[in-house]
Amino acid sequence: MARLVLATHNAHKVGELRAVLAPVVPGLDPADVVSAGELGAPSPVEDGLSFAANALIKARAVCAATGLPAVADDSGLAVDVLGGAPGIFSARWAGSHGDDRANLALLLEQLGDIAPEHRGAQFTCAAALVTPGGFEHVEEGALRGSLASAPRGTNGFGYDPVLVPEGETRTCAELSPEEKNAISHRGQAFRALAPWIAKVLSGEIA
Repeated sequence: MARLVLATHNAHKVGELRAVLAPVVPGLDPADVVSAGELGAPSPVEDGLSFAANALIKARAVCAATGLPAVADDSGLAVDVLGGAPGIFSARWAGSHGDDRANLALLLEQLGDIAPEHRGAQFTCAAALVTPGGFEHVEEGALRGSLASAPRGTNGFGYDPVLVPEGETRTCAELSPEEKNAISHRGQAFRALAPWIAKVLSGEIA
C-alpha cells in the first residue's frame, strides 16, 4: 500500500488522521501515514484567501517535495460579530504565529462587552488531498458554538478553551480527545475526505 504524507509538523494531527482513516481503509498500517516533519518537507507560505486555498497550497507543496499523496488542513475560528474574523488569521491574530495565549487574550478583550447571546462562533476546517498524478479534492467541516468569557480546560489547543459547542456546557478544551474528535470541524473534514484517501491508497486514483 502506498504511503500518505500529512502536511503538518503536529504529531497530534497525524494521530487524529490515522484514527479517522483506520475504519475506512482496511489494513491501513499507522506507519503508512507520516508527517511532513518526519520527511523533512519544508513548510510553504500560506498566502491563500480561504481555508481551502491554504490547505491546497500546503498539500501541493508537500506532494511536490515528497512525491507522495499529501493531505493538508487549514482551520480557524470565525466569530459572528467580527464578520467571520479571525478566520484565516486565527493562528496569528495577536501578531505572532502560534501564540495561543496572546491570541485568546486579544479575542476575549475584543469581545468584552458582547452579551452571551451574541457570542456565536464556529471552528471551520478545510482538508485537501493532492496526488502526484494531479488529482485534487477538498472537503470542509464546521463546529458551531458560542464563546465563553474566559478560557476553561486544558485539553486541545488554539481557541479550544473558549468555544462551547452547541448543546454542550463544556468548552472544547474540557472535552476528552475522543469526544472532541467525534464532533470537531477537523474530524468532520477528515472523515469526509477519507473515502477519497482510501481510493488513492488502493490505487483506484493515481
